[in-house]
Amino acid sequence: MKYLILVTDGAADEKIDSLGGKTPLEAADMENINALAAKGTVGMVKTIPDGMAPGSDVANLSVMGYDPKIYHTGRSPLEAASIGVSMSDTDVAFRCNIVTLKGEGPYENKIIIDHSAGDITTEEAQVLIQAINQSFGTYKIQFHPGFSYRHAMVIHDGEIHYDLTPPHDILDRRVGDYLPKGKGAEFIEKMMRDSYDLLACHPVNLDRVRRGLNPANSIWIWGQGRKPALTPFYDKYHVKGATISAVDLIKGIGICAGLETVNVPGATGTIDTNFEGKSEAAIEQFKNGLDFVYLHLEAPDECSHQGDLQGKIKSLEIIDRKIVGPVVSYLNQSDDAYKVLILPDHETPMHIRTHREKPVPFVLYDSSNQKEYNPGRVYGEDSGTTGLYFDQGYKLTDYFFKRS
Repeated sequence: MKYLILVTDGAADEKIDSLGGKTPLEAADMENINALAAKGTVGMVKTIPDGMAPGSDVANLSVMGYDPKIYHTGRSPLEAASIGVSMSDTDVAFRCNIVTLKGEGPYENKIIIDHSAGDITTEEAQVLIQAINQSFGTYKIQFHPGFSYRHAMVIHDGEIHYDLTPPHDILDRRVGDYLPKGKGAEFIEKMMRDSYDLLACHPVNLDRVRRGLNPANSIWIWGQGRKPALTPFYDKYHVKGATISAVDLIKGIGICAGLETVNVPGATGTIDTNFEGKSEAAIEQFKNGLDFVYLHLEAPDECSHQGDLQGKIKSLEIIDRKIVGPVVSYLNQSDDAYKVLILPDHETPMHIRTHREKPVPFVLYDSSNQKEYNPGRVYGEDSGTTGLYFDQGYKLTDYFFKRS
């Protein structure tokens, strides 16, 4: 048996007037996914436990079969693991975005207009993070370059009690209302403030402005946590697998779970990612004898954060055509029975441009146990009408890997 979990990050949404009262999932042309739904099972799953923030860390732990209430220690340690940062049990990792602030006057009056600095290239970002580390790094605090706008700060023997806000939650808002809070958080705020003075006039950003691109003119620190200890994935489900994603967080969860990590050239986490390369990589893992692939597509979520409705719909259609179509075609031609689970990790509604904790729809197809064909059974937010509902994400994953 082969297993594929395909995460359409942030795809779930609300009905939108301009789409004739449909959601992006309902408006998108997804022939291949809906073909699986017509012969499979659809339903809803709550991936975010009550009382936990609807971050991708919590959601993807849940989808990968780990109860976040037990295993979640913070987002950044998972991302740090993906870029090879070693942490002791007393170290604390933080996510360090490089963002775009706009406005005159003091730092606190500026508006955060872009949490990703225009999806800055990794090459440009590495230069900026090196400058940040040279200015603010010490024997205790170190900055580590990651991918695009996503980077890590690690504090040796650090604290985790600070109140820090994800930048994608406060787009188009005044940053002074969301600066770091909590005892001892002043040093984090100072680094963020001082980073603006350093980065706004950096040659990389002056060049970006000349080219009409958003400058990466400030760091934004959030998502702190300590080193996690995940039960090995093989011990849970007795399958050997790999993760395929452009996002450090997903790679980090996989590394901590003992899964292989597959790096795809040109994988960016945006609608311009190398979709064909990701589908080819998934097929290659199955050909090489792995039982399981966790294939994560970030593009719908990024389009939601950017307020790009047509981009979100287009990303879903590309995923259907360039990912689901080729991979399912390969699996159909192989000698193995297979299961496919397709779902968002969380909602990212267009009208709020950030994550939300509501249940999300899923499609589950088992080639060895096809359901009676029903073309009205489709992948979308109305999947809850089927009555199949999982109140915790990891329970759906347990169900998915249950042997027939």
